[in-house]
Amino acid sequence: MYDPGQLRTFLAVAQTLSFTQAARRLGLRQSTVSQHVRRLEDVTGRTLFTRDTHSVELTQDGEAMLGFARRMLEVHEQATAFFTGTRLRGRLRFGASEDFVLTRLPEILEAFRDEHPEVDLELTVELSGTLHELLDAGKLDLVLAKRRPEVPGGESVWHDRLVWIGSERLRIDPERPVPLIVYPPPGISRALALEALERHGRAWRIACTSGSLNGLIAAARAGLGVMAHSRGLIPPGLARVPERVGLPELGEVDFVVRGDTRRGPAQALAQAILSGGERLHRPAR
Repeated sequence: MYDPGQLRTFLAVAQTLSFTQAARRLGLRQSTVSQHVRRLEDVTGRTLFTRDTHSVELTQDGEAMLGFARRMLEVHEQATAFFTGTRLRGRLRFGASEDFVLTRLPEILEAFRDEHPEVDLELTVELSGTLHELLDAGKLDLVLAKRRPEVPGGESVWHDRLVWIGSERLRIDPERPVPLIVYPPPGISRALALEALERHGRAWRIACTSGSLNGLIAAARAGLGVMAHSRGLIPPGLARVPERVGLPELGEVDFVVRGDTRRGPAQALAQAILSGGERLHRPAR
């Protein structure tokens, strides 16, 4: 009833909210992507996306289809691997950025290990900037990390906006430097925060530096300052800083999978992350 190719196309559009980006990710024509979505909507008898010339959004039925599509593809891939007798082997050096510490990435990795028990998975958790450097130096095979939208490379898992967050009790004095809670260099969110403040001539000071997301969260919950963070991954106990405070816009970031994903374990894990990307927006249970 449900074609795996159409389900993969649906997931790509749902994760990127762009028919153009989905076509680029899948190596298809945009007209083919639109055709796949229309056929899936015909099969379900439901509208899965609302779209106009400027935006693409999931409908309520589209949100429901996300979970179904992911599970159907997982079962399809497991059955294919079982009956073709192809078992992946070897070493996979995978790097994930600190942003995913509190998400459900471990569930994706656990499912990958169950499906490919003969792959030796080595996990490195680091800053996004550091992970890109390690990948470029040949010290990692695959990374899941932030990237500036204007920087090429990698397959987009999702696109997000950076926002200022902090304790709800925190009060920012407009006459004093903005207290910042930041990763050390080469953190991408750090760089974007400092660039935004410099562009707007806003004075700042470093209130806390930590290479650990948990360290940054503890400092923010204690009211030491504000931090730049992905809008879709705001940790419990923290909230967006109100616009009336007057902090500058931080811009956008892409969360991407980078590496040689043409074959082997890296390809399999990249596909698992791209198929299950919506789970990365959710906190770990």
